[in-house]
Amino acid sequence: MNILFAAAEAHPFIKTGGLADVIGALPKALLAAGHDVRVILPKYQGIPALFKEQMKSEAITEIHVGWRNQYCGIESLNYEGITVYFVDNMYYFGGREGIYGYMDDGERFSFFNRAVLEALPLIEFQPDVLHCHDWHSAMIPLLLESDYRSQNFYSQIRTVFTIHNLLYQGIFPYEVLTELLELDSRYFTYEGVEYYDKVNFLKGGLVYSDHVTTVSPTYAREIQTDYYGYGLDDLLRHLGHHGKLSGIVNGIDTESYNPATDQKIYQPYDQDLTLKRRNKAGLQEELGLPVKPDIPMIAMVTRLVDMKGLDLVSRVLDELMYTEDFQFVVLGTGDPAYEHWLMEAANRHPDNVSVNITFNDALSRKIYAACDMYLMPSKFEPCGISQLLALRYGSIPIVRETGGLNDTVHAYNEFTGEGNGFTFTNYNAHDMLYTIRRALSFFNQDDHWTKITSNAFQGDYSWNVSAEEYIHIYHSIQGVVENEASTDSE
Repeated sequence: MNILFAAAEAHPFIKTGGLADVIGALPKALLAAGHDVRVILPKYQGIPALFKEQMKSEAITEIHVGWRNQYCGIESLNYEGITVYFVDNMYYFGGREGIYGYMDDGERFSFFNRAVLEALPLIEFQPDVLHCHDWHSAMIPLLLESDYRSQNFYSQIRTVFTIHNLLYQGIFPYEVLTELLELDSRYFTYEGVEYYDKVNFLKGGLVYSDHVTTVSPTYAREIQTDYYGYGLDDLLRHLGHHGKLSGIVNGIDTESYNPATDQKIYQPYDQDLTLKRRNKAGLQEELGLPVKPDIPMIAMVTRLVDMKGLDLVSRVLDELMYTEDFQFVVLGTGDPAYEHWLMEAANRHPDNVSVNITFNDALSRKIYAACDMYLMPSKFEPCGISQLLALRYGSIPIVRETGGLNDTVHAYNEFTGEGNGFTFTNYNAHDMLYTIRRALSFFNQDDHWTKITSNAFQGDYSWNVSAEEYIHIYHSIQGVVENEASTDSE
């Protein structure tokens, strides 16, 4: 099949979170399965010059946005066998440090959504499946149905929409629909994109795509409830009831994240815990912690926000420090209140706590390789990439049973030897405290720790299985096209 991914970010070009990792890795797994997979995203100012220098112009056109015709350049490069297209417009995507959070995001991504569809005949690529990701590309299925489906070039294209995080929906004033996207009010209904008298881009993806996926089976169930559904649970239950909603766990790029070949860590290793401990010693030295290879190290590489369970950590960290002998390493940025609290904790416990308020890919890899346990007490977690990276590096996750954490981390059973981590159910600081203490107790029992790390190392965290599930969905919605063609011929 011909498959086009439309998204707002993709590793290694531009990244703010796990969405970029998915767009960077999943197309490669689909390519390996024999499909022609390409990616399209905005050309941001923040894309490294190394990539911009490789881009070649494919087409120049104009995109109608309200009363204006806006310049649109389509550029491309080949990265690891994947053709990646970039939508160029300095007004919308140049001259800005970040990629989201601007007052005109509704206009910027209205432009991008229409530009993706306008670009297809210009780049001479006719996808069988247009796979849209998160709210930034969610109006593409609606635009396809409203403005393009009647044209022969677009008539057979089918759409899949993936929710990476339902919390972020792209909600804008009514005028974005009528004045910028030039869609009439028949789409502004409860059954369409209306959401509390505003336009909800993500809802457009849910309503008008041929199939909806999200990034884990547990999250697919959770978002059909009032608590996790953010006002869309009725619609999501309807999709689930009619078989239009699937949960598929994310994978990771196991070639890039491979402890045996990773040159960014202190000591590459396979399943040799002795070599792994050299990474702990290297990190302790780099961060100014006492070099004690035998002391357990717990780590977090995360955004410092409520969603990630930082309020639980702040409630019990001092209690843990006074009763348990371990080191705690944090890397990330986020809410200034959490940044400040963690820095104060590092001042209170200088020999046991290291807090690094920054984003640093090389340091994050060193942490995954060095730590013994990896803490993710998330309030909610659609899928999570960090626990998969930790498992890949033989670092044992301690997680709350939510979303993809529930699907990928299984509690260790000391009687059967099964399980690859430690888990707790309730969003409660002392449930987390108990689980951390349980994990620390097993760390000092070599037979148990060898078994649980062996379980972690032996897991398959690649995209291979998930890619097959996506391919099945692509074929199933192509079956809709075949059925329609058969009906037309009759």
